Amino acid sequence: MSDDEYVYDEASGEWVPAAEAAAKAGAADTVEVRDSVGNLLQDGDQVTLIKDLTVKGAGQTLKRGTLIKSIRLTGDAQEIDCKYEGIKGLVLRAEFVRKR
Repeated sequence: MSDDEYVYDEASGEWVPAAEAAAKAGAADTVEVRDSVGNLLQDGDQVTLIKDLTVKGAGQTLKRGTLIKSIRLTGDAQEIDCKYEGIKGLVLRAEFVRKR
């Protein structure tokens, strides 16, 4: 017998090595955010709007084709955080942007 630690995986119903269970749990914590055409988005990417969007509380409309620089992922699969001149705390849905 080896000195490896094993943990019980409830999903599979088997005992698995602790290192393997930790790697599987770490992979489950990552969220894939995809744009309107299926491209994988990452922090720092530039995106272009594919639709005119009215920004609530700011009293302005972002036009289709507007370039948004340096996005940040929020941990939600459908939301990205970004900055745009004159608008603080802008959060966009990933379905309305395309990776540039």
